[in-house]
Amino acid sequence: MRKHIASGDGLPKWTAPISHAVVVDNICYVSGQLSLDPDGNYVKGAVRQEAERAFKNLFAALKAAGFSADELAFVDVAFNDLRDLAEVNKLFAELFPEGRRPARTIYQAAQLPFGAKVKVVGVAIKERK
Repeated sequence: MRKHIASGDGLPKWTAPISHAVVVDNICYVSGQLSLDPDGNYVKGAVRQEAERAFKNLFAALKAAGFSADELAFVDVAFNDLRDLAEVNKLFAELFPEGRRPARTIYQAAQLPFGAKVKVVGVAIKERK
């Protein structure tokens, strides 16, 4: 088993003792991403704005690990209010066109870090050569 921790430019600084992404063989596990700026500060906004920034951070973690959004197999989306689902569904459809959409779960969390409106987690798989 090969395992490495992804790091690099474009990732927000963490305030918690966790990795942005861990690659095990051909699978990349991306930790929960929030609406954080490069310095790790929470950027409050409308749910669409927070989701855009969270996905941007997810994609940056994938890139740092040597993966792309096209290799996402699974995305987990947590909301602090499920009434925001329709707005995030619009963004999801833009980010992942028909035929390229990863599997996804959604749920409402009692509370997200920093009072965030949305958090995204991803798992990507590289085709074995």
